[in-house]
Amino acid sequence: MIDVEDLIALVHNYNPRTNADLIRKAYAYGMRVHEGQFRHSGEPYFSHPVAVAAILTEQRLDDATIITALLHDTIEDTKATYSEVTALFGEEVGELVDGVTKLTNLQLSSTQSKQAENFRKLFMAMSKDLRVILVKLADRLHNMRTIKSMRHEKQAQKARETMEIYAPLAGRMGMQWMREELEDLAFRVLNPEARNSIIRRFITLQREAGDVVYKITADIRTELDKAEIDADVYGRAKKPYSVWRKMQEKELSFSRLSDIYGFRIITRSEADCYRALGVIHQRWRAVPGRFKDHISQPKTNGYRSIHTTVSGRDGKRVEVQIRTRQMHEVAEAGVAAHWSYREGVRANNPFAVDPARWVARLTENIDEDDHDEFMENVRLEMYTDQVFCFTPKGDVVQLPRGATPLDYAYSIHTRIGNSTVSAKVDGIRVPLWTRLKNGQSVDIITAEGQRPQASWIEIVTTGRAKAAIRRSLREEDRGRFVKLGRELARGAFDHVGRKATDKALRTAARMLGLADEIDLLARLGSAELTVRRVLETLYPELTQASGDVVDSRRPLVGLGDDQSFRRAECCLPVPGERIVGITYRGQGVVVHAIDCPALEELEDQPERWVDLNWHAGRHAPVNTVKLDVTISNDAGVLGRICTLIGEQKANISDLQFVDRKPDFYRLLIDVDLRDLEHLHMIMTALEAETDVAEVSRHRDARRKP
Repeated sequence: MIDVEDLIALVHNYNPRTNADLIRKAYAYGMRVHEGQFRHSGEPYFSHPVAVAAILTEQRLDDATIITALLHDTIEDTKATYSEVTALFGEEVGELVDGVTKLTNLQLSSTQSKQAENFRKLFMAMSKDLRVILVKLADRLHNMRTIKSMRHEKQAQKARETMEIYAPLAGRMGMQWMREELEDLAFRVLNPEARNSIIRRFITLQREAGDVVYKITADIRTELDKAEIDADVYGRAKKPYSVWRKMQEKELSFSRLSDIYGFRIITRSEADCYRALGVIHQRWRAVPGRFKDHISQPKTNGYRSIHTTVSGRDGKRVEVQIRTRQMHEVAEAGVAAHWSYREGVRANNPFAVDPARWVARLTENIDEDDHDEFMENVRLEMYTDQVFCFTPKGDVVQLPRGATPLDYAYSIHTRIGNSTVSAKVDGIRVPLWTRLKNGQSVDIITAEGQRPQASWIEIVTTGRAKAAIRRSLREEDRGRFVKLGRELARGAFDHVGRKATDKALRTAARMLGLADEIDLLARLGSAELTVRRVLETLYPELTQASGDVVDSRRPLVGLGDDQSFRRAECCLPVPGERIVGITYRGQGVVVHAIDCPALEELEDQPERWVDLNWHAGRHAPVNTVKLDVTISNDAGVLGRICTLIGEQKANISDLQFVDRKPDFYRLLIDVDLRDLEHLHMIMTALEAETDVAEVSRHRDARRKP
């Protein structure tokens, strides 16, 4: 464990004005409250907070962050309280320690909805003070460095969490060195065989070709000296995980993989960066498409550097990064550079970004109610690289790699995105799904009345665009459902001699626990609610007396008198579901459920589509539905299942065993029933049966309509 004076010396190296007494006080307090606690390795527990503090000194962080690292587990794991920590070390440290404690309690790898909720809390903590995340990342880094002492299953859980959450978060913050180390430590746990294989191949390569890194570094230094450019040159082989990921993405073997070495040139000025680039390209052949200028177009986390890939010694591809010393400090510390100290004062690095603005950009336009959408946006923001495009006026628009003109339009304004009809890139009209490249000029063409289409979701890549499109589609769908629901309600009410007035619908909505009549109509139109349910709620005496009023030979509204029909075998729709008819020559009209995959092949033949609805009222139990049921292989179970279906006033017309196992049978049961509500009653009754492992509606998209 690092001694307190050694820790103070590490801080003193970059901050001679450090409050050494306060660090000593925090060190002594942490050691006292953690006394008697030990890590899985058998070491005193306090060795961990000290190691976390030492990691943060590498980022040259302020005293408050270093002290927070020393105390970050005190509120969580000892008798220390927030009030006591605040009284002893000040409100700033108290808030930071409390923030880290709350993050520690978040289970980021739990269920999807819980994970989304916890990610919101994580980003909320980031927005208050980003130093909380810096301490948490250093905490995770040390835990991963010492993970071998944990149980195997705990190692795997921590490694997955690190790979999915903490490593990309570190990368998004610009702390690339930490991202690479976290990924490699997790890779060592999750796939040790692959990692060892790559290391062995590096050793073999070095044995065959000598120290390639040293040779290429010497070559670069020689060329820079000739041009009288004062610069430092560093080289290294890329981390095993980085190499393995590239092998997976490009589906290449190690022997065919290029670009496994990286080199950095640290110059004294920005002008020297471009001079060094000229020297590199004059000496070695540049690889087309592998040049990025992040000096003129910096990333959102402040990263600036020139990237180029060249064919170096013996034809080996090598990546060269060129930047100034100040740019390098931001490249190493990322957003943390905002708090870096030098010679006792906050470093005035012109390239460090404002953390508050960075977090605001990261989390903008995230829908509070949609867990899946939130998680999708988080992952999009965490993993994307950047491209830079220009407006017609020459302003720069920053977008993730793979962005399209639609993403560009939504980044300008949601109104522009929603009304986009086409786009021009560098003056040429292009499809909306075109992937934008660095330096292109984009001009969006809009039209009044244009609305987003469902297919746009697959075209865009940014969370902002996806959220805006989904919001617009929901509003548009709701309007269409309300209109359809009103027609369904009018027809059903007329059938029993009543009027579907707003007052009647409002009363039904209140009795059904809905917000208002508009909500009721929307649910009718989307088939979440049946008109029969509404009528039964308002007029139970009328619906009970009506009996089986629907003629099973003509159960549909929208067919001509001379048109025959049949239900599609692929989806077998039942009354209560939204449907559409498709005309077939010599076969009449085939009725499909509105979500049937078979309809995709007919989208370009609108003349064959027939608008259909089910007649309101009680339908006869003649509509066959196929159920996929898995039951336990015990005496009498099948008999009980058949009895259960019969008790629901449904008839079994066919039964087929599709899988027999020692413990379970899987079978397909054809059940004749009335409507969608009847189907739900039967499935609910089956699901409640102890010996039923699983039940679902079976639809076979491969069957011909």
